[in-house]
Amino acid sequence: MEVSVSTSVIRDHIVAGRTSLGIEFGSTRIKACLIGPDPTDVIATGSHAWENRFEDRRWTYALEDVWAGLQAAYADLVAQVRERFDVTPETFGAIGVSAMMHGYLAFDADDRLLVPFRTWRNTSTGPAAAELSDLLDINIPLRWSIAHLHQAVIDEEPHVADIRHVTTLAGYVHGRLTGEKVLGVGDASGMFPIDPETRDYDQSRIDRYDARAAVRLPGGLRSLLPVVRVAGQRAGVLTEAGAALLDPASNLRAGVVFCPPEGDAGTGMVATAAVAPRTGNVSAGTSIFAMVVLERPLQSRHHEIDVVTTPAGDLVAMVHCNNGASELAGWAGMFERFAAASGSPLPADAVYDVLFREALAAEPDAGGLLAYNHLAGEPIVGTDEGRPLFVRTPDSRFTLGNAVRAQLYGVFGTLALGMRVLAGEQVAIDRMFAHGGMFRTAGVAQRFLAAALGAPVAVGETASEGGAWGIAVLADYLSHSADVDLDGYLRQRVFAAAPVAVAAPDAADAVGFAAYLERYDAGLAIERAAVAALS
Repeated sequence: MEVSVSTSVIRDHIVAGRTSLGIEFGSTRIKACLIGPDPTDVIATGSHAWENRFEDRRWTYALEDVWAGLQAAYADLVAQVRERFDVTPETFGAIGVSAMMHGYLAFDADDRLLVPFRTWRNTSTGPAAAELSDLLDINIPLRWSIAHLHQAVIDEEPHVADIRHVTTLAGYVHGRLTGEKVLGVGDASGMFPIDPETRDYDQSRIDRYDARAAVRLPGGLRSLLPVVRVAGQRAGVLTEAGAALLDPASNLRAGVVFCPPEGDAGTGMVATAAVAPRTGNVSAGTSIFAMVVLERPLQSRHHEIDVVTTPAGDLVAMVHCNNGASELAGWAGMFERFAAASGSPLPADAVYDVLFREALAAEPDAGGLLAYNHLAGEPIVGTDEGRPLFVRTPDSRFTLGNAVRAQLYGVFGTLALGMRVLAGEQVAIDRMFAHGGMFRTAGVAQRFLAAALGAPVAVGETASEGGAWGIAVLADYLSHSADVDLDGYLRQRVFAAAPVAVAAPDAADAVGFAAYLERYDAGLAIERAAVAALS
């Protein structure tokens, strides 16, 4: 989105702090986004690339990388502000922090990390998740914080006795910047089930858990969890120490108010205006997930479906797949290198554009080819580890277009299996919104996703950078929440005139994807065999 007002007016907004800063820790990039009084005006952005590590058979990020990356992304944003507006930000109207949901960060009484950060990507919590799902009578996915905590209890890990606080990545960063141990309700709903009436942790389920595990946990579960806040509530202010941590150059002043820290699912919903019943969104990155705001609670418990909430606390059905577009990116990177080695180099976006256009002209069922994007375990299909696979039979049509279409379909394969469950629950969807880098090439991934979901898919201008912008919008909402609810604020103030491209399901694509998905489902036996055979 481009700034729609003059440079001098924007400079005045920056100096006066009439801006909102959003920071999001994605799985491959830490992003910062600065918006003006009109939240559709993006003043500047900054980013820093980072990667998870697989250490001691666990996916993790080092905390020093958290802070080095945050400072780099913020410095990148500040440099862009200086270049464009000849001013250095010293304050903001509000700040918000977002990050990958779930996972496990456990601290002692002195706020020392007890074990390395265990991310959402880990699938070693099967016994805990199964036990808790039965105990609490709700699906507890492997990646939820309570599953990680309870697995540590089951395994009698030595650090359990010293735990005094458990949080998510967003909650951790927010806490260091503000001194407040709080969490937005959407992110909190990935730690422990939320009661939609109180928009807080479900106390009856906490009581059930404490009866099972309190003897092994100091103080009871609630004392270990962050305090829950909903969108529009203040969640602390930037401290002197926090300002120095965010901006080592010491230009930033303390005192800036913060909105509740949220998960990437919540910011994705905000960035696509999908917070009202019968709306939903799909976020595609390292993982891929669909969120559908419910009109009523689900009738049954399903292992494929998480029940989480919007940042306002309304119930959401979430189909979360650990594996998204990373394998597709690997293939694109190989073709980018081929172009360079041939003497005709292409930038990454141009490579994607060429490949995606080839996929458009391919056969609707991808010519009998199959692609599994499973770099990590995929709980929906019952695998604990991942083995990316590209599979074909002797009579498959092995063309570039079919191969790329198979990879694109593969990104949506497990998601489509999960969405079948929602269809069985008769969950109505009027329209799905999509965001993520793979939607930058207009009309390709969006069209295939529409075929996979059997519903119209909308993509807006925020599609590629939705999360950091989404949390900036939630920060801006602080100054409007007394007058309008979150859905009304998004519809009236943010998206009223926003251009949106909508793709309806193409009949031929829908038939082709259905055939592909049938093969994909049957071929999961190959994926499971690969996990067993290739250790």
